[in-house]
Amino acid sequence: MSKRALKSYLGELTKKQLQEQVLDLYTRFKPVKTYYNFVFNPKEEKLLEDAKFKISKEYFPVNTRKPKTRRSVAHKIIKHYIQLGVDPFVLADVMLFNIEVAQKYTAEKLIKQDSFYASMHKSFTEAISYIESNGMQPDFQFRIAKVVKTADEQDWINSEAFKNLLE
Repeated sequence: MSKRALKSYLGELTKKQLQEQVLDLYTRFKPVKTYYNFVFNPKEEKLLEDAKFKISKEYFPVNTRKPKTRRSVAHKIIKHYIQLGVDPFVLADVMLFNIEVAQKYTAEKLIKQDSFYASMHKSFTEAISYIESNGMQPDFQFRIAKVVKTADEQDWINSEAFKNLLE
């Protein structure tokens, strides 16, 4: 069904029928329920806390299991927050936090896989791009510079690429 056809169909419904359809969607589909729960009660501080906990748990698990160091966990959270329409400042904070936690982990334990460093560079590139597109450079300038400095101090294999992004 095209957007135009949907618009025409919705225009033919009464207010009561439209309300019933939205309620039906709300009860049937979890993403719809999540969206409406966020729209009417946006607890962004709680979302930020949850995201930071999940990301840090990937590198520093609360139990005795081995750290998984998966970038995909943070990527899924970021993608979900973009879909919800979370405040850009909160989203940028999560993007940088992901890299900062990874750097804290690599300060303690060396990671030998090149793919890890490539994926952290990709995350950093996405964060810089997002921050610039939302005009938040002054707010995050210090943290960005610190990420670049830490990558250099820890001799990340792509630390030069981090420096190039800063310039």
